[in-house]
Amino acid sequence: MRVLISLLMLASAAHALYFFIDAATPKCFFEDLPKDTLVVGHYGAEEWDDRSNSWQQHAGISIYISVDEIFDNNHRVVSQKGSSSGRFHFSAHEAGNHKICFTPNSSSGRSGWLSTSSPNGGIKLQLDLVIGETNEIESNDKNKLQDIASRVKDLNARLKDVRREQVFQREREAEFRDQSESTNSRVIRWILIQLVVMGITCVWQLSNLRSFFIKQKLT
Repeated sequence: MRVLISLLMLASAAHALYFFIDAATPKCFFEDLPKDTLVVGHYGAEEWDDRSNSWQQHAGISIYISVDEIFDNNHRVVSQKGSSSGRFHFSAHEAGNHKICFTPNSSSGRSGWLSTSSPNGGIKLQLDLVIGETNEIESNDKNKLQDIASRVKDLNARLKDVRREQVFQREREAEFRDQSESTNSRVIRWILIQLVVMGITCVWQLSNLRSFFIKQKLT
């Protein structure tokens, strides 16, 4: 079942969540990204273990990740198969909607896979998305930054992302305003044409009636 989540477009914003997924239907998210935005994702997949009565991570789980550009005829920019945990990243070369999908596979043969005793069934996938990172600051290093110089670089990168987001929103606003003005102009032009046609029709009808009455009086 496709899940649509509208994530806030904040620069360098991290989105952490978890959800349940089975092998029959991939989980997909849609993200509207500005141009030149870097997205870094970290994931971890767990399978229900009946013996320990808990979610466990093991080597038999694999996750296939795909990212498609919806605005460009579903052009695929990421096609990656990973283990039960890992990371992926991509850059938005053009502004528009991106579809991020996750498809699990388990070769463990364990009874917990899709068993009736498994809460919610299938695989529990934890996902952490960081949107708006720069090439100089990788997600794996963010938690290790302790000195002041690194923090200043991080803040500068975030300011750049905020400015890029502002430019993106202004472009969208200008596009919508132009469309609105164009539509209003066409409506007004059509109304004027209708008024002219109605005026000509009225004059023609009055002229015919006048001629008719004059002929009637003569006869």
